[in-house]
Amino acid sequence: MEKQNRLINEKSPYLLQHSRNPVNWFPWSEEAFNLAVREDKPIFLSIGYSTCHWCHVMERESFEDEQAAKLMNDVFINIKVDREERPDVDGIYMKVCQIMTGHGGWPLTIIMTPDKKPFYAATYIPRDSKMGRIGMTELIPKIDKVWKEQKEKIFTNVEQILKYLEEEETLSTEIDPTIIEKIVAEFRERFDEEYGGFGSRPKFPTPHNLLFLLAASEYSNDNTASEMVEKTLMMMRMGGIYDHIGFGFHRYSTDSKWLLPHFEKMLYDQSLMLIAYSQAFHKTKNELFKNTAIEIVEYLKREMLSPEGGFFSAEDADSEGEEGKFYVWEFEELKNILNNSEIKFFERNFNVSEIGNFNDEATGLPSGKNIPHKKYLLTNLEEEKFERIRKKLFIEREKRVHPHKDDKILTDWNGLTIAALAIAGRLLNINELIILSENAVKFIYKNMFIHDRLMHRFRDGETAFSANLDDYAYLCWGLLELFKTTHKPIYLGKVISLDKILTNEFWDEKNSGYFFSGKNSEKLIIRNKDFYDGAIPSGNSVHFSNLLFLYKVTSNTEFLKRAEKMVSNYGGKLKAAPIAYAHFLSGLISYFSKSVEIIIVEGEQGNSIEEITNYLESEKNFNSTLIVLTRENREEMISLAEYLKKYSSIGGETTIYLCENYECKLPVTSLSELKKLLREIY
Repeated sequence: MEKQNRLINEKSPYLLQHSRNPVNWFPWSEEAFNLAVREDKPIFLSIGYSTCHWCHVMERESFEDEQAAKLMNDVFINIKVDREERPDVDGIYMKVCQIMTGHGGWPLTIIMTPDKKPFYAATYIPRDSKMGRIGMTELIPKIDKVWKEQKEKIFTNVEQILKYLEEEETLSTEIDPTIIEKIVAEFRERFDEEYGGFGSRPKFPTPHNLLFLLAASEYSNDNTASEMVEKTLMMMRMGGIYDHIGFGFHRYSTDSKWLLPHFEKMLYDQSLMLIAYSQAFHKTKNELFKNTAIEIVEYLKREMLSPEGGFFSAEDADSEGEEGKFYVWEFEELKNILNNSEIKFFERNFNVSEIGNFNDEATGLPSGKNIPHKKYLLTNLEEEKFERIRKKLFIEREKRVHPHKDDKILTDWNGLTIAALAIAGRLLNINELIILSENAVKFIYKNMFIHDRLMHRFRDGETAFSANLDDYAYLCWGLLELFKTTHKPIYLGKVISLDKILTNEFWDEKNSGYFFSGKNSEKLIIRNKDFYDGAIPSGNSVHFSNLLFLYKVTSNTEFLKRAEKMVSNYGGKLKAAPIAYAHFLSGLISYFSKSVEIIIVEGEQGNSIEEITNYLESEKNFNSTLIVLTRENREEMISLAEYLKKYSSIGGETTIYLCENYECKLPVTSLSELKKLLREIY
């Protein structure tokens, strides 16, 4: 019988991948910590995720190796954590790694005392020492010796690390509107004029940077900000980072040209890119951006949508033990699939060749493989020809061994996807996307609550782990975008209820901002608070924008007070590294911009609600707030925002109230009159 460890009973795909390692793995549990105390052993904590390439490498080299595993079992109590299931644990120990080593990443390796206090940190560790990197077979005996002979020194170092961890930057610095132009200028300095994006290599899409620049271009009337976005979105769409055959974006590009990607596909990347391309289309009317958004949704529906309506987490970079194998093509293979005319077209327009179109990273020599990518845009006729080729290649590619799919469903990432689909549905005027968004909300409210408490992860029928700040903030964002799109007060009501929990359980009364974990969550070595916008925006940045919108819709000043306290908290952080807080800055643009509220009250005659909202969605400024009172939703909306009872239709006609900077114009009862008012404002 094949050997198994305790991970075999877990639901996490990542933990299950390690359930047959010879390492005696434990999940994060009191059983593991109690055993470490009884046996007086340090803990080897390994954190990763199921689609992580270097996590696979470390498993093959060390965790599947009998000698390395024996060393680990003799010296440590070994704990495996899925960072996507336990972002609270990962967030703290990643901060430890960055403090101790100056960098971070996955796999994350922490060696700590039985009471969870870290004294050694690293990322990937090979089995044997190489290229200046210590190996497991050399490291473990050294740790064992220090643990047995110099434990007091370890405990002294641990306390110093904890003290550093617990220190919070609380410097309050005044923020004024000029910061927006300064940060746009900083992005301009880093902008790659030839290939788009920022910096050289590797290049990450980081769509929330692009969303900030789009908002900044409207705020400052700065065309250069939007031009950087358009160039970047265009080059990414043409590059190998985009899957031209099956759609969707890979994680990042290893080169500056967006050619050679890290082939992993994450749900959050698709969602953020969907927002970026939808907003870029809304601004530019460039059909390529709209088509890209539609293709991202097609990928999501085909590969990431669960039968119940929630969205899976990720697809691996590897298949059959090789990164990118599913996605690349040998020229001979292409010739066997396509006819002569098609292969010539594909060779000319998608840069494929006999020797391959990218070099092997290890040898620097031509790989013999091809990643389809464009160097210029195709005409409509060429696109039609490519679509016939694409379908042929897609059918053949589907016969390959597919990359592993991480099919757990996470509340925060689904909240982001709900927001993305609602935004895209609204801006592209595609009702199907709104339905997908609403179905995902139904999934969460059916499956992600236990005794009315929001939870973080669902897989294989099991809901587990208390919701964190990101779960609440992203779900609120998704619900607010659905409210903006559908004007259904049920979504606004859900956000107000969720925000009450956030305030009661996560808000820091002393320094403002939200802790990552609630006060009733598992107690860890510190209570972490994140502001930095990394691969995805921080929960604090997301909820800052949520609070501003809630204030504008409800006129409840409690929302504004908390948002303004957060502005103060972000001040010192922005001074140190402003580009690292791009999503917060998008909210800050809303905070600094003139306030425009448009309230439409449905009447029995006159322009229809749909006529007016369709016009406003096609023309309105990013920062205007639209509230719709229909005959059906009026009472429910007034129950959520009492001031709305003062607004009624005039003479039975649909009536529009427009307010600018908290001063209201006289109401109008026709679309033509509204257009005139808007021309005066914009």
